[in-house]
Amino acid sequence: QKSEHLKNLIQDLFDLSKASSNNLPLDMETIDLARLVKQALADMEEPIAASGLTFRINIPDEPIYIISDGKKLYRVLENLIMNALKYSLSGSRVFVDLTVDSKEVTATIKNTANYEMTFDEDEILQRFARGDQSRSSEGSGLGLSIAQTFTEVCGGKFSIKIDGDLFKVELRFETVPEN
Repeated sequence: QKSEHLKNLIQDLFDLSKASSNNLPLDMETIDLARLVKQALADMEEPIAASGLTFRINIPDEPIYIISDGKKLYRVLENLIMNALKYSLSGSRVFVDLTVDSKEVTATIKNTANYEMTFDEDEILQRFARGDQSRSSEGSGLGLSIAQTFTEVCGGKFSIKIDGDLFKVELRFETVPEN
């Protein structure tokens, strides 16, 4: 188990290093962000069901096209959903929303933390930062840093907002017309 954790940590560091130095190969193409978010949620259906959390999904039925790297962006979504599963207050709700206004789409994931957030937005984005200092077994402390870096190299903007126990992540992308 420890060797698997170390292997994952090394891979995360390698990926983060490549992305930070603009050496990460990208496959930029027109993708349907609504479909990608729905796919990430569907692929994580088992851990979501086992979590006891209620997911409130608000994603338009019509496609929302952006130019990005679908595989890298999928990893971002996977990291953010896993964070919500790990750090949400038991029995609470996780909100996943996609909203479009003029030429931009915002993907938002919100949850209520299961611990007191005694850090600010900049601190939690530092590499190896853990919001819940009591945790030592799971994760590398790189998930949000990877999510931010991958979002930005994929053409998006990444932000975190903390309000009391509410943790909110926003990904913003310019929309493009359908081909």
